Amino acid sequence: MIQNFEQFSTWVEATYGLHLTAYKERQMERRLLTLIDKLELSGFDQYCQLLQKDPQAREAFFQYVTINVTDFYRNPEIFEIFERYLVAHQATQTGPIRIWSAACSIGSEPYTLAMMATKHQLSNISITATDLDKAVLATAQAGCYSTVEVRNVPGADLVRYFDLVGPNQYQINPRIQQLVTFKRHDLLGDPYGHDYHFIVCRNVTIYFKPEARDEVYQKFSDALAPGGILFTGATETINFPEKFNLKKIDNFIYQKVN
Repeated sequence: MIQNFEQFSTWVEATYGLHLTAYKERQMERRLLTLIDKLELSGFDQYCQLLQKDPQAREAFFQYVTINVTDFYRNPEIFEIFERYLVAHQATQTGPIRIWSAACSIGSEPYTLAMMATKHQLSNISITATDLDKAVLATAQAGCYSTVEVRNVPGADLVRYFDLVGPNQYQINPRIQQLVTFKRHDLLGDPYGHDYHFIVCRNVTIYFKPEARDEVYQKFSDALAPGGILFTGATETINFPEKFNLKKIDNFIYQKVN
């Protein structure tokens, strides 16, 4: 019988491969207890039974425990700084520019990167966008967003890169959509790629425990090409980046040391 959060975490990892113990435990436990209460269940054991027999409840669980807070051009002043590094890199790069948008949620950030690349006529760009949650990846691949979801897109970009397809519904343009490849990936459990020139992972690691966060930063560093850049969120600061063979070159922007 599964009676507490620790036992539930062990069961979830064994059953679904999701590492709840890497998240801040008290925060995650509070969120789950709130959900269990909302479902009018007696506790973790009854919730496990529900997850085993109900695919919809299982999908809702994955969406609930993964953090899907995102926006187009989130923190625009920081994105402008990153944009300068992206454009500058094009001037020195002869081959394809490989970008990984990690924990991409509904696709706002990788599509923002694709719009930037298109605006500056950056050629040979490849954007891989990943997330743990299959439901948000499906939303990202569909590329259809509400007025609220595109509220931060500059007016000119909204006209240039989106089509109004219904009341308060905007479809990302196919030429932007084709620049992004979406895949499922668990930052805490799956192997990482390699030789990325840019990795964008924003406002995600704040939910991890320090040891899990450090492991992710080391893996990001290993996945970067020499001189590659890691772009983090406005709520995240990497203390002692030299531990991960990184150096801070701007606000929330770190470069791999050759």
